[in-house]
Amino acid sequence: MKQFESKVAVITGGASGFGKEFARIGASLGMKLVLADVQEDSLDSTVAEFKSQGAQVIGLRTDVSKAEEVQVLADAAMTAFGEVNLLFNNAGVGAGGLIWENTQKDWDWVLGVNLYGVVNGVRIFTPLMLEAARKDPGYQGHIVNTASMAGLLNPPAMGVYNVSKHAVVALSETLYQDLSLVTDQVHCSVLCPFYVPTGISQSQRNRPANMANDQPPTRSQMVSQALSDKAVNSGKVSAADVAQMTFDAIREDGFYIYSHPQSLDSVQRRMEEIVNQRNPGDPFGDKSEVRAGLIAALRG
Repeated sequence: MKQFESKVAVITGGASGFGKEFARIGASLGMKLVLADVQEDSLDSTVAEFKSQGAQVIGLRTDVSKAEEVQVLADAAMTAFGEVNLLFNNAGVGAGGLIWENTQKDWDWVLGVNLYGVVNGVRIFTPLMLEAARKDPGYQGHIVNTASMAGLLNPPAMGVYNVSKHAVVALSETLYQDLSLVTDQVHCSVLCPFYVPTGISQSQRNRPANMANDQPPTRSQMVSQALSDKAVNSGKVSAADVAQMTFDAIREDGFYIYSHPQSLDSVQRRMEEIVNQRNPGDPFGDKSEVRAGLIAALRG
């Protein structure tokens, strides 16, 4: 996808982090924006901000874990602008702790947003894009699914999140293959960021009341939260940097998008462990002090 002016971008998680930066670049390129977010006050202020800059933009509060709300989002996009060219399945939440300590509600919430949010976006929007391609030989579409380096590695005390993001990588790779069978006009990418300051470590603020746990967080969950806060907030690569990398990849039809390519050394070690049937090693690689800190905190 080379041309962006006057094209339509739908962005979930569009009121903060990567989503807002995707929107910022889209607006600068003359795109029409459809922003979705579960946090309505932030969404309203973001829509107002882009409107004040002259962008054509609408916003819709959307819980992406609910298929019916994603359908409403798609209907609103089609009513407002007539087609969708660029879809960012970007909304995401995080939860940590030892994997057996995660509750049913933890699993339902994280998989609902991180996995089913992408499933719902792909299932509902892809047919609209394929129909547009059938009608117009010049139509170009692209889907970007936000996964994580946690979708390629398995750091400890992040089990629910890891599972959700591995599933998004698998879904995206399959989507890439499936699209290639039926069209040359619609493509896709998977974004695998490492630690970037986006606010995801504070996603509990938007956790629905019906998904709240009855008991306080466990020791491992508190330790995981503290480590996540530290790692995310100390990230040197910004959400704006990642958004620019993503648009560059869309232009070049690149599938894998990495915020920290140097982290691929750990991915390569994991692949070699799988192929050579070695037991899993330290996913933190040369930062063994992270694992040592976790052990000390959990056993101390």
